[in-house]
Amino acid sequence: MPESPAETAGNGDAAPEPVRISFPSPLGNLGVELDGETITRVVIVPKGRERSSFVPIADLKPAQRSDFLEEVVGRFSEYLAGARKRLDLDFDLRAAGDDLFARRVLKGVSKIPYGRTRTHQDIAHLVGRPDGYRQVLAVLMANPLPILVPCHRVVPSKAGAGSYIAGTKKKTWLLKLESRGVQLA
Repeated sequence: MPESPAETAGNGDAAPEPVRISFPSPLGNLGVELDGETITRVVIVPKGRERSSFVPIADLKPAQRSDFLEEVVGRFSEYLAGARKRLDLDFDLRAAGDDLFARRVLKGVSKIPYGRTRTHQDIAHLVGRPDGYRQVLAVLMANPLPILVPCHRVVPSKAGAGSYIAGTKKKTWLLKLESRGVQLA
């Protein structure tokens, strides 16, 4: 019987721990968790204990770095500088839990084009729950992959940017970044 959930069945070897790095961005430090070449979590400005679980990229030893890790940091940096419209990075929605509705919402949101917005009501209709706009908002406020799954592109039916997992100011900043209409390759 395995002694820990990290231990794999079959060979008794422990599964590798995810890599958690942080790096500076215009939004503040970003924490990114990687499992192999898949992103499993993004945290905008990790706080408290969570902050200490992410290793600043500047503190990584050369042996801890990888081409993929550098690519992730580079793509996030390019996106946040307005030089990239799509991150084109693999991500895993398992951090969203087993809730099928949450996964459908996040998959739907991930298809919103750069520079465009949808309302909570639009997403509720898209996932087959027309009266579920409040549940859509709850899912987005728990999004384990902000920016990568661009929940900042979902706005209320009324005026204003609406709520965001990292605060309204950061959401407004991201929406302005994407609305600049910069011609990107």
